[in-house]
Amino acid sequence: MLSLSSKRAKRAPGNTSRKPYSASAAARPPTRFRRFVTYYQPHLSLFAAVLGAAVLVAAAAIALPVTTSVIVSRLPELLSAPDAVSQLLTLGGVMLLAFVVQTLAVYFVDYKGHVMGARIEAQVRHDLFEHCQRLSFSFYDRRRTGQLMSRITNDSLWLGELFHHGPEDAAIGLLKFIGAMVVLISIDPLIAGVVAATVPVAVVYALYFNARMKVALQSSKERIASVNERVEDALGGIRVVQSFANEPEELRRFEIENQSFLDSRRDGYRSEAMLWSGMEGFNQLVSVVVIVLGALRIVSGHLETGDLLVLLMTLGVLTDPLRRMDNFIRLWQEGYTGFNRAMELLEEEPAIADRPNAATIGNVAGRIEFENVGFAYEEGQTVFSGFSLTVEPGQFVALVGPSGVGKTTICNLIPRFYDVTSGRVLLDGRDVRDLRLDHLRRSVGLVQQDVYLFSGTVWDNLLYGRPGATGDEIVAAAKAANAHDFIMALPQGYDTDIGQRGVKLSGGQKQRLTIARAFLKNPPVLLFDEATSALDNESERAVQRALFDLAKGRTMLVIAHRLSTVRHADRILVMTENGVAEDGTHDELMALDGVYARLQAVQGII
Repeated sequence: MLSLSSKRAKRAPGNTSRKPYSASAAARPPTRFRRFVTYYQPHLSLFAAVLGAAVLVAAAAIALPVTTSVIVSRLPELLSAPDAVSQLLTLGGVMLLAFVVQTLAVYFVDYKGHVMGARIEAQVRHDLFEHCQRLSFSFYDRRRTGQLMSRITNDSLWLGELFHHGPEDAAIGLLKFIGAMVVLISIDPLIAGVVAATVPVAVVYALYFNARMKVALQSSKERIASVNERVEDALGGIRVVQSFANEPEELRRFEIENQSFLDSRRDGYRSEAMLWSGMEGFNQLVSVVVIVLGALRIVSGHLETGDLLVLLMTLGVLTDPLRRMDNFIRLWQEGYTGFNRAMELLEEEPAIADRPNAATIGNVAGRIEFENVGFAYEEGQTVFSGFSLTVEPGQFVALVGPSGVGKTTICNLIPRFYDVTSGRVLLDGRDVRDLRLDHLRRSVGLVQQDVYLFSGTVWDNLLYGRPGATGDEIVAAAKAANAHDFIMALPQGYDTDIGQRGVKLSGGQKQRLTIARAFLKNPPVLLFDEATSALDNESERAVQRALFDLAKGRTMLVIAHRLSTVRHADRILVMTENGVAEDGTHDELMALDGVYARLQAVQGII
């Protein structure tokens, strides 16, 4: 016996069978960092080349003060040498060569490094989209499309820069710092020690504001996701908005989210400004210290005047790693924060997945069985308890009754859009959880009341039902769904662009296209959930005839409010909040003079 909850919630909540995403899974820096590194694996040769070019950039930068130091130290000797001009020209040639090498290396690092970063960014975005395709209905019941779009698009924008500039800035910065310190030590160990002593101060300062930026950037990414959600919701329902003249209300709601995002960005920019201004001030301060201390060392006779010039040139090289550290911190916060949000999505486990050793389905006869099925979208919101039903192969079974009694849920359990919480759903005697999902869902066709068409042409949308179908098969499916005539009346016929979600078509036209798409799929099991609700009477009669033709030799479950759609069904289940009230053919149920007969008397009200 079927038991139904009289106060069942809408089908928005998640599924209790879902493995929840734990907080511990959200905080796995080592695991995520390893995954971050693995994205370089397909590009190791290019990555090595970019790092090699980065080494040349650092080496060429150090070559300039080193060559200058050689010239300064050998200047008295060169002035008296007969080949002084030749030696100076040679040293100048070395400096020019270093300049050329540096220019070419910078070009290679910038161009090829960005290409590598863009490829990795595209791969992360691909992984996110692919993973989202596998996540179950229960996941989307709990998440907004705008939030997911933000993770796939906005959060990944800085990933390419991080994947490119992260290793590059680290390599160039480290090599330049080491090289510059070596030169400073060789010229004056005291000044080198003073400079080295100031570096930890800069690092601590950077780390402090780095932590503040991290919090602000995380908040900004969450807020822009909310902005995207608001935009997606308002523009997706623009016809409803304008029909109620609620543009000011939508603007008000948008401004709330937009202002919240602006506030989060302001906090981030404040921390970023403190970081950059502080680091720039540190560079200037170090320069002043070196100039003053160098002058004192010259006065005391511990340093030559020319050496001060070399020290200042080397200091210019030394401040570049500090600027790169600033840039790396910014990129790390922007990119790795987005990477973590991407990983949170990738770590979501699909509630519905193939079991180990899931079987292929083979030829399907179409026998459907519900054995003591219990189901709840959320704990405490039971839909079914002990529901049993058997549909024989080739039977045309109709489910009728008021909204909210579980008719659609029955259809959702057959192709495993949700899993039962108890009992079993069987297809040809096999638990649907033991079958491969792709095979199971290819064997089940579904036409829902909530019509969804993709942007593109009529032809593209019909072909979605079976990508390998021939033109004749597509046209035949359209004719079977009573869609061919209106398609041919469109400006470009089957090649007419129907706009996003088919906005250029009427409700009935969109419904007939989705029915034609199901006809083209030609599965052994068909589920129609209010599939004719948007059709006019004439179109409905034509589709009914097509349904009867299509039902031959296959199992069909039809949910309908219009009883005329199902009067020729082999069985009609009349469902109420208290369970299955009646079960029989149209004539049998009419003879009972019960619930079904009363529904017929008030046709169009239920």
